[in-house]
Amino acid sequence: MRVLFVSSEVGPFSKTGGLADVSGALPAALARAGADVRIVTPLYRSVRQGPWHLRPAGEVRVTGAFPGERVVVWEGAVPGGNVAVWFVDHPGSFDRPGLYGESGRDYPDNLERFALFCHAALSWVQVSGWQADVVHCNDWQTALIPVYLRTWPDPRWAPVGCLLTIHNLAYQGLFPAEKYPHLGLPPELYSPRYLEFWGRVNLLKGGLAFADVLSTVSETYAREIQTPELGCGLDGVLRERAADLYGILNGVDYSVWDPRNDQYLPARYGPEDLSGKRVCKAALQEEMGLRTDPSVPLFGMVSRLVEQKGVDLVAACVDRFPAAAAELVILGTGDPTYEEVLQQAAERHPGWVAVRIGFDERLAHWIEAGCDAFLMPSRYEPSGLNQLYSLRYGTVPVVRRTGGLADSVVDATPEALARGQANGFVFDDYSPEAFWSAVQRALAAYRDPATWGRLLRAGMAADFSWERTAARYLDLYRLARRKRGAVPS
Repeated sequence: MRVLFVSSEVGPFSKTGGLADVSGALPAALARAGADVRIVTPLYRSVRQGPWHLRPAGEVRVTGAFPGERVVVWEGAVPGGNVAVWFVDHPGSFDRPGLYGESGRDYPDNLERFALFCHAALSWVQVSGWQADVVHCNDWQTALIPVYLRTWPDPRWAPVGCLLTIHNLAYQGLFPAEKYPHLGLPPELYSPRYLEFWGRVNLLKGGLAFADVLSTVSETYAREIQTPELGCGLDGVLRERAADLYGILNGVDYSVWDPRNDQYLPARYGPEDLSGKRVCKAALQEEMGLRTDPSVPLFGMVSRLVEQKGVDLVAACVDRFPAAAAELVILGTGDPTYEEVLQQAAERHPGWVAVRIGFDERLAHWIEAGCDAFLMPSRYEPSGLNQLYSLRYGTVPVVRRTGGLADSVVDATPEALARGQANGFVFDDYSPEAFWSAVQRALAAYRDPATWGRLLRAGMAADFSWERTAARYLDLYRLARRKRGAVPS
């Protein structure tokens, strides 16, 4: 199986969120399963300045909406793996400080930038001497590829299957209607059935219409996005394609996220010996200026500080943690209003609440290892990774029942505890009261060492490796190929 994996960000080369983690880890897992995988991604300024030892692979003249535009392609490899990465080098589009924008504002020419990227990715494959069996696209930045595959006259693309994965439906690539000619597509595709959306261009909608198979990053999220509540205006489109829509929970790279070998931790540990976790807790408490008392329950959160992640619920309850003799540590950046609210809470409760605004990879690992419980009260969460990290680190997740959180965290009901399946605390209503009730249940369980131990063991025994995830994607690739008539049904 020859897989062309196209993504606008790929870890560790470029990253704004979980898409980069997936795009770095999944292709490597597919290669370990025997697939021949090539990644295509933009050569951003941050990649150009990195220690990646890229070499020139060639150049291509982009067709369609960008006739004669010259694009250079560089080649590298995913560190520690055997997956080649092709970087699309177009300085006018990608030699910028940010990936999608700066200072919280999108670049106004993102449609042109990523239309060129999609053109260049396919044009390069046509001249590279390598032929794909399937193209795996990710989110709106690559959603034009299914459209181009089915509208270009080149017969070489006819048998090639196409899978489009939705990582977060809220981001759709919406642009003014007057930009449509920049796509190089027939005028008739600017219609409500394809790329038109309430008088605007919607790139993701075009991909949903033309991809052979659709997927998203958890089974629950696949159902949720077919509803008006979480369908972001595309629920009708997704219901029409429900037979082609699949949910696959993201995996975890346990070579990076495992307390047995985590390079960032002050002490390492596993389920057979948790003494290292106690060392990590003490180190985290000292680092963040909290009370260094091993008996005090310590809750953590590493997140974008936006309402999607439930930070409004945390902000509403932040003063209750010290009142309940519990510590709280938060790492993240996002909405300035919530940043200020949380920092003010830390000032009101020194030794009990600690907040660090920004991104800190080392501290993120320390919080996963040093905390007793991890908060993810998300309004919606397509897949989620931190709850999976928390389970492996013996840090009990407290989550809202949505998306991938619902698919990975088993609530600590008496029945689930008796079966040895419970690994966290789950609540349903999106309200401060429901959130705090789940926290109180976690506090009660923490004070019962036998119950807490069962929760830790169940979580640390869970397997969310990329190998399991890769096998399911390979099945979808075969399905996409069958839809193109490339293999027998």
